[in-house]
Amino acid sequence: MARAKIARIDSPAIPLHSVQSCQDSTKRRRTAQVKKAASLEMPGLRERKKARLRQEIIKTAVKLFRKRGFENTRVDDIVQILEISQPTFFRYFPSKDAVLREVGRRGFACITEHLKSELSSQATTAERLRRLYQALARETEADRPLWQAVVLSGVMDPVHSPDMRGRKEVAIGLLQEILAQGQQRGEVTRDFPVVHLAEFMEGLYHTVARQWAVDLTGPHKLTERVGSAVEFFLRGVQP
Repeated sequence: MARAKIARIDSPAIPLHSVQSCQDSTKRRRTAQVKKAASLEMPGLRERKKARLRQEIIKTAVKLFRKRGFENTRVDDIVQILEISQPTFFRYFPSKDAVLREVGRRGFACITEHLKSELSSQATTAERLRRLYQALARETEADRPLWQAVVLSGVMDPVHSPDMRGRKEVAIGLLQEILAQGQQRGEVTRDFPVVHLAEFMEGLYHTVARQWAVDLTGPHKLTERVGSAVEFFLRGVQP
């Protein structure tokens, strides 16, 4: 009886085009995952880029304000240096005055830091006020062209710039606290409320600063005139 032939069955080979197709599919999935991850990071990246450009606009504008003066600086000058378009500038600031208001906001931040520093010290009220206003006068005097523009434009004045009201109130509140502590120590008269005393001191400082900005009383050092104003105030508030 003849032996039956058994057919040999080999495992079918996987076609090369199928392997390639599988690899391509995996690659596409990975690419899609990378793109998805990148898209999730993009908003943060865009915000950082926008923040950097905003700072560059402020930095460039301030540099020109110092060099040419605020009135002689145009938006065209700012955008040409930065190599951006005017529409791009206006997406960040509606005018060059708005850039100056940003300087004013930073000015209030600086004043607030000085006030907080004095409140944390153990000095007398007289020492605190002398040190505070001399520091402010030195910083203003050292950057005269810029602060002339700030003072004359009124960008830190809550009457002209209502958005500064909150910042002004914070600064005045800290000054009131310094004076209230002075009253508690017996260093400052109790004949007047601290609200009035803070207004008097601030009024003196800003009057002196405005006159210095325009040389209303002739050229003089702001630090010297502010020093006299503080001494005048201290004599008036003695208990």
